Amino acid sequence: MLKNARVAIGLLLLFSFTTSSLATTAKVLIYSATADFRHDSIPTAIQALQSQGSSFGIQFENTEDKSQFTDQNLAQYDALLFLDNTGEVLDDGGKTAFQNYLNLGGNFVGIHAASDCLRNTTFYGHEVGAFFDYHPALQNATVDVIDASHPSTSMLPAQWHVQDEMYNFKSDPRAIGATVILSANESSYVDTGTRQDQGTPHPTAWFQERGAGVDGNGTPGRSFYTSLGHLNETWQDDLFLAHVFGGITWALQANTTLAFNSSAQVGNPSSASASNSTSSPSSTSAAPSSSS
Repeated sequence: MLKNARVAIGLLLLFSFTTSSLATTAKVLIYSATADFRHDSIPTAIQALQSQGSSFGIQFENTEDKSQFTDQNLAQYDALLFLDNTGEVLDDGGKTAFQNYLNLGGNFVGIHAASDCLRNTTFYGHEVGAFFDYHPALQNATVDVIDASHPSTSMLPAQWHVQDEMYNFKSDPRAIGATVILSANESSYVDTGTRQDQGTPHPTAWFQERGAGVDGNGTPGRSFYTSLGHLNETWQDDLFLAHVFGGITWALQANTTLAFNSSAQVGNPSSASASNSTSSPSSTSAAPSSSS
């Protein structure tokens, strides 16, 4: 009962904060293409995100078509969400469009196996924060909250008991400027593999205020990544969904896309239209902004 109350309060606070911040609906593209291992929880995850998106002022669209990665198409989204991608899921043209999108202020969210794709693409590795190395067997484990102030962790217990894959990474995301907010408690599960230098404490989820995948002259948006989310059951858990939506809504509040900034170069075009119409100098009275 205490857990349910904590989740309800966390979702209420997150919903209130989000609806008061978003001027209009933000558009997020879920990209779930895979070239190697494929998670059977992908459809469950997409359904969970889309069914709750309107509550947070978010319109989710999804695709596995790499040809959708063009400058013109990506420009309409306030964030790109990579979901459980594995292997080489973009061609060179798609990677260029992705890089251009990030340079123009686009935001990025990566979930679970999103750290296991485009493994030789440097800007992507920087934007997600670190590439996946390996994981021990699926088992019960404890995840420690090391920063409870972030919107993706504020509703979580200090020691979060989960059944999931405890990812290990090829590098330390802190090395490219990420802030780690969740850490796998290595004493709570069995891992007999050889870990690379991924830093201490063990990174499990993190954020970047300024996405490191952006070129030097670009406008960095935000980046959020969580390595959790393997099982179908995980995507049916309210506490996990609160964690994910906390990360997504935080990324959207970068003020670099049209959901918040009418002068931005990418984002939902209708957001810019709505923002301009409510702030028109010809208006004789202040009109309230529409909220989703």
